[in-house]
Amino acid sequence: MTARRLFLSNPLLPIGPTYPALEILSTAIVNLTGLPLFVAGTLLLVVLRGTFIGALFLFFESITGSPRISAIACLAYMGCSTFVLFESMFSYESLGIVLCVLTFAVEAASKDLVGRPRLRALGLIALLLASLAITHHLSAAFTAIYFAVLAALEALRRHAPLRIKARTVAGFTALLAIALPLLWIQARGNPLTSYLAPVAETGFKTLLGKILGAPTPSSEHLGAPTQPLGMRLTTLFAILLLALGLATGFFRSLAMAAPRDAQAGWRPIQDILNRRWRDSRIVLLTLLAFAFPVSVAFRLTIAGWQIGHRMGTFVFIAVALVVAVSIVHFWQGRTPRGWRRVAPAVALAAIVLGGVTSASLDPLRGRYRVAADQQSIESMGIETALWTKEWLKPGNRFTADRVNRLLLAGYGRQDARVNIVQGVDAARIFEAKELWPDDLYALARSDIDFLLVDLRLSTAIPVLGFYFEPWQAQEGTPLSGAQLLKFNNIKGITRIYDNGWIVIYDVRGLHGNF
Repeated sequence: MTARRLFLSNPLLPIGPTYPALEILSTAIVNLTGLPLFVAGTLLLVVLRGTFIGALFLFFESITGSPRISAIACLAYMGCSTFVLFESMFSYESLGIVLCVLTFAVEAASKDLVGRPRLRALGLIALLLASLAITHHLSAAFTAIYFAVLAALEALRRHAPLRIKARTVAGFTALLAIALPLLWIQARGNPLTSYLAPVAETGFKTLLGKILGAPTPSSEHLGAPTQPLGMRLTTLFAILLLALGLATGFFRSLAMAAPRDAQAGWRPIQDILNRRWRDSRIVLLTLLAFAFPVSVAFRLTIAGWQIGHRMGTFVFIAVALVVAVSIVHFWQGRTPRGWRRVAPAVALAAIVLGGVTSASLDPLRGRYRVAADQQSIESMGIETALWTKEWLKPGNRFTADRVNRLLLAGYGRQDARVNIVQGVDAARIFEAKELWPDDLYALARSDIDFLLVDLRLSTAIPVLGFYFEPWQAQEGTPLSGAQLLKFNNIKGITRIYDNGWIVIYDVRGLHGNF
């Protein structure tokens, strides 16, 4: 908004500027309404939440033909650990998942159209896929996988009066879903591989090692942040209910895809095995539900937790459908009375509550905690960031711990850096017991203007396991005050701010002196 252009660098999230759709939408709202950016961003998130649930309902209704199943599936999706918090943040995945589900809904609703209406629907799908390609990489990747597998299932099925046209349309949609994100990556020189590959590689290796009984990596011995016992039990109970729903709904969900003239019993499943089904989307989502146990297994490891967390956003679309079918066709039956009416409602409430408890370490706001993301955001850090904006002016190059970098960038409008220079990250400077000549030389030849030191880091070990970046080595002990205050007596470094806990050092006096 200030520079009047897109694709500005972001050291906190280098891949972020490559996907500018959320910035474009937010800026448009600000320019049209005159609202402050924070208000406009919140308004946009409210609209996205409503659009997401509406699109999800229409998607389920288009493939099942049952508003009842669709409504229950939407409730079941709210048990996803990313629904309450992660997908509601002002970040590109919050828009990406909405466009993803909108694309699914439009494609499913247009499956029976012919002629010009079908062409118009394809045009809308192409527009949504193009928008998704510049919005969020993982959402675009999942959409491409979904349409590619859907095209393969359309090619496999036998019972399809218009199967040639259906195959052609499915193949064309899959081609668009795959080609558009790849074209965007090529056009922008996207650093997607370097951003995702290390996380994926480490997570898969750790999970495979656990399965094969390999020695546990040292990073897994550090332990994970713990929740209150009640929250953990609630999450576990919700997972067990979901597993029960998947077990009792899997074959019933598959049977919904069978030809309508199929008899009761196992005959619909035999038709599916003989590649005779009327809707490949139901088959695809039912099979995709198998990925839910995999996502839970990833979340049992520290290295693979982020993979399981991100998988849940997309896998839960399938889980919600199967659980809803289980409730309607197994637990409630045709005439729900007594416990058949009450128990599913209680189970759904427990599943949604499990999504809340698994979304955060502690959804109830408490006291400040060291390196705990949301629980580390409080007035002292915010006021310090605002002070830098007022007295130092925006655009200065800062480095600090992870939480204060976010505050400096968001509230202070500063240029928050992860690295001092190429090959020297901030953790090395802050965690060293003294400032060695190599570190001093790196600061001197860098363009860093200020260092922000938060002495509260010395009061406890980091809740999430790291002060600066997830890949840094962990020692299991908090930083000492001496480590953080070692800049006091360095010639060329000046203390310009001190509120008792947070200190800002001006290091511009070092530049050009070494």
